[in-house]
Amino acid sequence: MSRFGRIGSECRAGAKAFLRRRTAVFFTFFFPVIIVLIFGVLVGTQPTGGGLFAEPPGYYLPGYLAVVVLFTPLSRVGSEFARHCEGSRFEKLATTPLRRWEWLLAHTLVNVFVIGAASLLIFGLVVALVDAQIAVGAHLLFLIPFVALGVALFCGLGAVLGRLADSQDGVIAASNSVALPLLFLSETFVTPALLPTWFRPITNLSPLTYFARGVRSLTYTGAQTSAGVDPVALALGDLGMLAALSTVFFLAGAYAVPRGD
Repeated sequence: MSRFGRIGSECRAGAKAFLRRRTAVFFTFFFPVIIVLIFGVLVGTQPTGGGLFAEPPGYYLPGYLAVVVLFTPLSRVGSEFARHCEGSRFEKLATTPLRRWEWLLAHTLVNVFVIGAASLLIFGLVVALVDAQIAVGAHLLFLIPFVALGVALFCGLGAVLGRLADSQDGVIAASNSVALPLLFLSETFVTPALLPTWFRPITNLSPLTYFARGVRSLTYTGAQTSAGVDPVALALGDLGMLAALSTVFFLAGAYAVPRGD
């Protein structure tokens, strides 16, 4: 079987396994919807009132997208990794031509399609329910590589966590311990102005920061107005950093996939 055939077969197997878990399918799409409804509709923003949600609604779109780009790959790939270890599936895979990076790539592609659909749903909800002012144009197509690279990065990290944890429960605990600090300390919902001055440079160590900045440059009219440059030019630097970090994390995740058990 060719390389593309091996990856395609693993993709189909991963997609079918995901669709069979109806609870996982439901919460993959339901969880980000709840986040939008709570923070965007019920809590709302107060652009002149100060506090946590002191920016216009459009500022927080990257945060809503970050929820699904961050949490879903970490939990799904980490849990799948743990299931493979517990069921001795990696030992069986070691007898096949499927390579470690091909296994991770196949599951990453499944997540890209699933999370891409969830991101599209979130984008529509934010525009329809939160009254966010989005800069519409062909430049929004650059959201596709941002989402794809973000998913690849956290799929790689999910594989690393799956290797370090000793069970599915351990993977979930580790994923939440990593994801929650990243979500709120990566220029998503908490603006840099609300953080201590000494801590602000540390947010540059988070890969999610480059995702949030880049998406905000493409979508938020306020960011484009203040910068006074083309939104694509504004986002390319963050896209480059995200691509470099995604490569590193994906390679680390592929290395973490065992040849056997």
